[in-house]
Amino acid sequence: MFDRLRKGLSSAVSKIVVTELKAEKLRPILDEFRLNLIENDVAVPVAYYITDELEKRLDGVQVNRLGDRKELVKDTLHEVLIEILTTKETVNFLENIEEKRRAKEPYTILFVGINGTGKTTSIAKVAHFLMKRGYSVVLAGADTYRAGSIEQLEQHSQKLGVRMITHKYGADPAAVAYDAISHAESRGINVVLIDTAGRIQTDRNLMSELGKIKRVVDPDLTVLVIDALIGNDAVLQAEEFHKSVTVDANILTKVDADVKGGASLSVAHVTGKPIIFIGVGQDYDDLEPFEPEKFTHMILK
Repeated sequence: MFDRLRKGLSSAVSKIVVTELKAEKLRPILDEFRLNLIENDVAVPVAYYITDELEKRLDGVQVNRLGDRKELVKDTLHEVLIEILTTKETVNFLENIEEKRRAKEPYTILFVGINGTGKTTSIAKVAHFLMKRGYSVVLAGADTYRAGSIEQLEQHSQKLGVRMITHKYGADPAAVAYDAISHAESRGINVVLIDTAGRIQTDRNLMSELGKIKRVVDPDLTVLVIDALIGNDAVLQAEEFHKSVTVDANILTKVDADVKGGASLSVAHVTGKPIIFIGVGQDYDDLEPFEPEKFTHMILK
């Protein structure tokens, strides 16, 4: 995981440690480091932020011992990465769900993203995550366009032992979502997880349809599921979806297979929307709440 990104970070630290901590001396190393970050799918604005902040914070610092200097550089890099991964906007996921449960209302989550990102599997993982914590769940198969999508979600619902609400292919997806929420309200179910058709973010008609679903459903949370392996396109997807449907949070999938790490490092900072979960495998338990501190240690270890 993140092998290439980690190698680039390690190389930069090693070169900075043996260099005089002055801007003019640091700049060539940081220029090279910036290119390495971009090659590893770190978004250009994020790459510049990292190197500019390192130059600013290390310039003129006086450290005599080599060991102390190395710790200083590593700690500074750690601080900068934490800042990148921490957004001003936050989502108190379980707290918000608990608040709705106390009010005896279902908490609705609308999942969006293009086909192939692992959206349906992520929905099943979130359902499993919630059920382990004592919440009841219903799934809404509102992807009525893609052949096999309803059956795919249905397989998960059977394995998890939860109800799934859906209509026939070609039906109005907003109606499916609405029926699932009505089902939850009438039976006291805590959370409604709504699957939607995978949209190509540049297809205006399909994005408009997604906007209609959101208006009808008025979900408590809209989550964009992003494949970490697609690199810089992850940032473009996040920006486009946010413009069309106003995304509240992100889930990054396939993080365990990501050797570059750039998408993971970029999405939250560029969009300002927090990552709430990362997918680290195929099993239902392979979904981890996103913690910037822990994630930074994974990158820097």
